[in-house]
Amino acid sequence: MSQQGTSDQNRAVRASHGWREALVAVLATLVALILTAALGLWAAGAADLPGSAFWSIVAAVVVMAVGGTVELSGDAGVIADTRAGLTVLPLSVTLAGALVVAAGFLRPLRHRAVAGARELAGWAGRLAAVWAVALIALSLLARHTFDIPLGEGAVSDIGELLDASPKVGFRADIALTLVFGLLWLAGLIVLALLVSRGAPLPPRLLRFQESVRPAAYAMVALLLACVAVGLVIGLVVAATQGHAAETFAVILLGLPNLTWLAFTLGLGASWEGKVEGPFGLPMPKVLDQVLRTPEQSTLNLSTLSEYDSRVWWLMVVAAVLLLAAAFLMAVRSPARMRPWQHAVHMAVALVLTVLTICLVARVFAHYGLSLFGIGDIGGGLAGEVSLRPRLWSALGLAALWGLATGFLGSLLALRVHRRGEVDPDKPQPDQP
Repeated sequence: MSQQGTSDQNRAVRASHGWREALVAVLATLVALILTAALGLWAAGAADLPGSAFWSIVAAVVVMAVGGTVELSGDAGVIADTRAGLTVLPLSVTLAGALVVAAGFLRPLRHRAVAGARELAGWAGRLAAVWAVALIALSLLARHTFDIPLGEGAVSDIGELLDASPKVGFRADIALTLVFGLLWLAGLIVLALLVSRGAPLPPRLLRFQESVRPAAYAMVALLLACVAVGLVIGLVVAATQGHAAETFAVILLGLPNLTWLAFTLGLGASWEGKVEGPFGLPMPKVLDQVLRTPEQSTLNLSTLSEYDSRVWWLMVVAAVLLLAAAFLMAVRSPARMRPWQHAVHMAVALVLTVLTICLVARVFAHYGLSLFGIGDIGGGLAGEVSLRPRLWSALGLAALWGLATGFLGSLLALRVHRRGEVDPDKPQPDQP
């Protein structure tokens, strides 16, 4: 091929992922995010909220799903005070957007073996620029204020007399949403390059792909498998036990929150939390039962089994999924890699995966109203929900599970033909 022909081909490749492709990728991601959030909130009954708040809440959920910050605020007059806080990621919405944006980033790069760092940075930069505009628009839409009724009786009379009409609202922090939303996109781009075997890398990074890509792919497959198992269970529950709308709301808003939490519990990890007031964690109800105590409670297989002994199956499911992931990692790795290397790679990958789950699956929500600075009132609306992991023990267990399953998975893969392996029964070409 002539030099001119090569230059024309390179220009065509660069043109294949320009501003138009960036706009299409971002629009497709927004459709996935907004549609998933809207359907989940509709199933949860948010369409009936007053003041045309539905689409503002949809925008707020999307902002939270991509790492943005939504602040709660309250106003109850000069002698009253409202306190509210919310930290939770609707991971079903996050996952839907992540899959679409990763596919949109990788699509123009398919069928390429190598790509320069400048080319990849330029393509990512165009995506980031369009994504920043979308984040600003979402942040401007994600704001609303609600009036909170005080109920009946003396509290209502005092509130009316003292002009303490409580309000609670939310609004997205544009600056923080822009920062964390761009970091979310950057993380997904890096993960997409790590996971996809067909994605091109800069020449200097090619030597890392044999050790990193199989492990990254196995961990993503593991997380998606957990979600798939949870989806099947959720659909069965919706079809057989009623409360279909509530079940679909959980599926569309927080299915990975529950399935990835269950996965860490299956590894033996413990979480701490508390549930009080009218608010609570979604299904299964056993979570609410364990955590609804006056003080902080411990959530693990032992405490859950006091209410339902079937939770011990979580350990079996986690072991099977981990072994399958380790086998997949070994099959996708070069044949020359030794079992102990597989074990180390699996341990490191699983520790990072569990760390990610612990960071994204934690929950905190609080609302309270006080008059004269005394107590929480408000017709039973005050409450708190919190859930956080015991991080270091979870990471230690992940390392042990990773070492064991990584070693076993490599042994199971010994009989599977892999890349870099020579078949002794197949005739080889004569060497010069």
